[in-house]
Amino acid sequence: MKLLLWDIDGTLICNGAAGERALIRVFKEIFKIETTLDPFDYRGRTDRRIALMMLEYFHLPHDEKALHDFLEHYLRTLKEELPLGEGGTHPGIQEILETIKNRSDLAQGLLTGNMIRGAELKLGHYDVWDYFEFGAFADDSMNRNDLGPYAVQRASEKYAFTFSPQNVFIIGDTPHDIECGRVIGAKTIAVATGAFSVEDLKSHQPTYLFHDLSDSQAFFAAIDQN
Repeated sequence: MKLLLWDIDGTLICNGAAGERALIRVFKEIFKIETTLDPFDYRGRTDRRIALMMLEYFHLPHDEKALHDFLEHYLRTLKEELPLGEGGTHPGIQEILETIKNRSDLAQGLLTGNMIRGAELKLGHYDVWDYFEFGAFADDSMNRNDLGPYAVQRASEKYAFTFSPQNVFIIGDTPHDIECGRVIGAKTIAVATGAFSVEDLKSHQPTYLFHDLSDSQAFFAAIDQN
């Protein structure tokens, strides 16, 4: 049995920059600070890490209570922003998720920097949340490289099966997804449907690299040849 662990933003979906707009709104509404996300290396980071980076940058309180309050406001704002922008699942995603669901030799979950409530809001908005029964989230750790073991352990508990690293695939659109997979010895599938080009991702040496996942046969060929 093989385990596929999916990133969300830029991989499964484009959310129409709802998350970015929500973060900017939080700073304006709570702190009266006008900002953009340009100063921050936020792509591929966890929600908790992004919040901490932004609070530190503006020399604002950033203890656990401050992080909690910031993220609660963010999640409320994200719910409001999602319907306001254009977005959807990336090419091939619906077909791939449905195929995996119907294959007994494959399991799929999430490995995402989103808080679990944010993940549900985003994927629920685009009708793909129900494909995922477990995962690892920013609630588990603010460091993305910590998340792999959580996801694999939850998969193992659900399926009563020990997933060896060579049978785990981390699928994402950023160098952080590739690094996260490498940390646990998993195979990595990079897809250039986010902010990073094929050339950017290639330099980080993922196991497999796709422009997008519109060719589902090519995607499953990569999975099945291992």
